[in-house]
Amino acid sequence: MHWLVETLRNNPSLAIFLTIGLGFLIGQLKYKSFSLGTVTSVLLVGVVVGQLDISIPGPIKDAFFLLFLFSIGYSVGPQFFQSLRGDGLKQVAFACILCVFCLLTTWGVAKIMGYNTGEAVGLLAGAQTMSAILGVGADTISSIAGTPEQKKAWIDVMPVCYAVTYVFGTIGSAYILANLGPILLGGLKKVKAETAELEKKLNQGGASSDPNYVNALRPVAFRAYKVEADFFSEPKSIKEVEENFMQQGRRLFVERIRKDGKIIDPTPDVMISKGDELVLSGRREFIIGDEQWIGEEINDAELLNFPAEEISVTVSKKGAARKTVDQLRMMKQMYGVSIKSINRSGASIPVLAQVKLQAGDVVTIVGLQSEVNAAASVIGYADKRSVKSDLILVGLGIFIGGLIGALTIHFGSVPVSLSTSGGALIAGLFCGWLRTKHPTFGRIPQPAVWLMDNLGLNMFIAVIGITSGPSFISGLREVGFMLFLMGVICTSVPLILGMIVGKTIFKFPAAINLGCCAGSRTTTASLGAIQDALGSSIPAMGYTVTYAIGNTLLILWGVVIVLLM
Repeated sequence: MHWLVETLRNNPSLAIFLTIGLGFLIGQLKYKSFSLGTVTSVLLVGVVVGQLDISIPGPIKDAFFLLFLFSIGYSVGPQFFQSLRGDGLKQVAFACILCVFCLLTTWGVAKIMGYNTGEAVGLLAGAQTMSAILGVGADTISSIAGTPEQKKAWIDVMPVCYAVTYVFGTIGSAYILANLGPILLGGLKKVKAETAELEKKLNQGGASSDPNYVNALRPVAFRAYKVEADFFSEPKSIKEVEENFMQQGRRLFVERIRKDGKIIDPTPDVMISKGDELVLSGRREFIIGDEQWIGEEINDAELLNFPAEEISVTVSKKGAARKTVDQLRMMKQMYGVSIKSINRSGASIPVLAQVKLQAGDVVTIVGLQSEVNAAASVIGYADKRSVKSDLILVGLGIFIGGLIGALTIHFGSVPVSLSTSGGALIAGLFCGWLRTKHPTFGRIPQPAVWLMDNLGLNMFIAVIGITSGPSFISGLREVGFMLFLMGVICTSVPLILGMIVGKTIFKFPAAINLGCCAGSRTTTASLGAIQDALGSSIPAMGYTVTYAIGNTLLILWGVVIVLLM
């Protein structure tokens, strides 16, 4: 044991990786629906490891935190700037109001209770479950006037307050929005009925009522049939056959035909007769059991042996952005192509006919290789799978953003700046937005963004935990159980006020209202709980815009709360 302790003290990088590994392991554990989560687990493991009195020199903590902030900005940048105009402005305004509620509630509680600056920062970070506030707050505290001892005491108490208030911040948010929220908005039964009606409305419009758009997770299938039904007693063109499918509410395409023993590619005027064999593509639920209106399904390896492709396309073309799913489907380039899913700011939104696409959305389409390539050309940029990231963008983006953030303006004796961390966040927002305008520029694959996000934040949190470990226990005695109760207030009040404002002022439908509250507070766990409670994915339509705004403002509140205190 002595050898292990000395090794960790002499090699603090090993202590960091030990903390991250055990923290992620514990963060995956669940009791029923309860879980500490990764960030809190890493912090607590770091505190335990920190009892060994391990010193971590150098800027490793700050470097990884800047990487995390840049990745956050890069992820939400497209939606952030897109939301600043058009239909998203109402949700932007709502997110700003709720985030102000979060800030003012925390500041008011801190002032009433006589908390110092570090305690206020930790309370804000934990109650609003925004771990990044710790880094931005510490960065800002370091730049203001004060003695080194005072600043160190404030920074050391921050993770203590964060840990005490974070648990209810997570669990309480999900409970309030998923359970209390529907009651405040008229009752669960009424909210469910309203949500079902909204979903029906969003799926209206002729052929757009196609159930193809109800469940984005249903897979696309290719199946072969022998033509035997009476409908084909007289030869029918492919165009006539597909129009007949559409009249039945079935969006299916003829992809291949075998006539007289020869396989041919279909064109609209090719005639289909009894005895021919064909391949149909479409949602699996449309195709299974089709023998009665086409003929017997056949398992023909030769007929089904052709390349089909599934690709993700970033919406960047003016011809696709602002179009509804139904309008996109009606474009001639979408022939033979099915929409599998739509991802916006990391959240899947329902693929309903009247849902509008926005620049930066990632649309996953399925079809023959030639068909999806044609569709991708009018939607935007086909994001081919790649493992390469543009590290030029990452390095120079963080550097330039950090320089801008370091600029300080003095209002009297009060220095005000974004700080280097705020600058890195703004740089990420700009670079993420810029890629929607120039899709070949600055590519960072989603797995790489995930790694930068999770490793960057948790490396920072691990160092915070380890370095604050020796003073954590004494700090916990100092803040006491009362801080937990104050955290309950700081978590609950903004959410309750937000739901009331969303209902009375913004007139949001209940499901959208709850999604907006979850997004503004960047609480993904709450979104899942809301969707489970309502049995619908509609709340996600209120989550994406507000998540982009909330992620940005709540992080910047780490600067503001220090200045207010």
